[in-house]
Amino acid sequence: MKTLAIREEDKSILERRTPVSPADLRSLVAAGFRCLVEPSNHRVFPDAEFAAAGAALSRDLSAADLILGLKEIPAQKIQPGKVHVFFSHTIKGQPYNMAMLQSILDRGATLIDYERVVDENNRRLIFFGNYAGYAGAIDTLHLFGRRLAAAGIDTPLAQIRRALDYPSLAAAHEHIRGVGQAFLAAGIPAALKPFVIGVSGYGNVSKGAQSIIDELAPVTVTPADLAAGRLDAAADTVYKVVFTEADMVRPAAPDGRFELQDYYQHPEKYLSAFEQYLPKLDILVNCIYWDDRYPRLFTRAEAGRLWREGQRKLRVVGDITCDIGGSIEFTFEAHGPDKPFLVYDPIRDTHQLGDSGDGIAVLIVDILPSELPLEASNYFSGVLSPFIPAIMAADFTRTFEALDLPAPLKRAVIVHNGRLTPDYRYIEKYLHHYTTVRLKVE
Repeated sequence: MKTLAIREEDKSILERRTPVSPADLRSLVAAGFRCLVEPSNHRVFPDAEFAAAGAALSRDLSAADLILGLKEIPAQKIQPGKVHVFFSHTIKGQPYNMAMLQSILDRGATLIDYERVVDENNRRLIFFGNYAGYAGAIDTLHLFGRRLAAAGIDTPLAQIRRALDYPSLAAAHEHIRGVGQAFLAAGIPAALKPFVIGVSGYGNVSKGAQSIIDELAPVTVTPADLAAGRLDAAADTVYKVVFTEADMVRPAAPDGRFELQDYYQHPEKYLSAFEQYLPKLDILVNCIYWDDRYPRLFTRAEAGRLWREGQRKLRVVGDITCDIGGSIEFTFEAHGPDKPFLVYDPIRDTHQLGDSGDGIAVLIVDILPSELPLEASNYFSGVLSPFIPAIMAADFTRTFEALDLPAPLKRAVIVHNGRLTPDYRYIEKYLHHYTTVRLKVE
């Protein structure tokens, strides 16, 4: 009988999610799998619920064939020769995870990354995306309300709490809807008019974020309307604008035309076109995928120009993407919900953690779905569980070429028995840099 294990999430004490719910674990036990669950005093489901579902509680996971987690696993906890499935955050060569990846290689283990379980059109099949959007938008509105209050602008938006302070997502929706009604009824302060919330991207994260923003009863306008100044500056209206790739970048060649697939394949041929919108936004909610091949959405230099020119309308950036130094260049740090914000001073080019001080306040939580742990865990478990039997049935002692996995899962195998698989061998250059730096430090 093969054994799967669910590990305790130990990256943050505030990480309360689990990859498999007790209800779905019960179905796996009924299907003939032995299940181990590492005890946890902060997981959203009590240990007793897993035990009642048929799991054995154990700190020792060495008997497991498959180890399921969510966030990065400490390097020393990688089980030699075993299959690990989690969000590894290694495919961009993230330096802070190279030690962990090296441990997986050194211990002859296998790594399957949820982020790379995709269909033939590269669409992700296992994700928390909507929940990152829900929590990120709630926290962004909370931060905006706090920044207004600190500036002496009294609005009902100050009543919006953080996502983790609501008993449920439904309760958050209901409360924010009431706050939105009160905000419009009181009249939008003149200092905010026209009041504009911008959302970059239109995928699952964006859809989740927009569902929260929509509780403020916004009027949707186009990026062209925003750029041309066609918004009613006297209206007690919340405006929402959603930016697609065609709005955010432009061809570098003067006679070039934007083509979406060309941009995906040759991002080096494009430049950011986003700066034109920045002086007109009050809030920016960033929901795009980004890696270092693409133009940044908002740079430190652009922020500096805005502030020196007195264009200081933009108060808050909800960086749901949360790539350190990424599409929002001044996302200098990423933390759990215990350190959710930083304030960037574009004049001094400095930042400090917290929500006070001069500059642009930024949401920097990199585990946003953890703020809605019950709903997020149930959702994720529902999409993950159907894939588990195929992973359990596979013979990982075979060569990677002969490994019998459904195509979406096989695409997600980053390391097989201690070796990078063909699609991920490019990561070697990042590992080499990590090793070189480590040797120099030591």
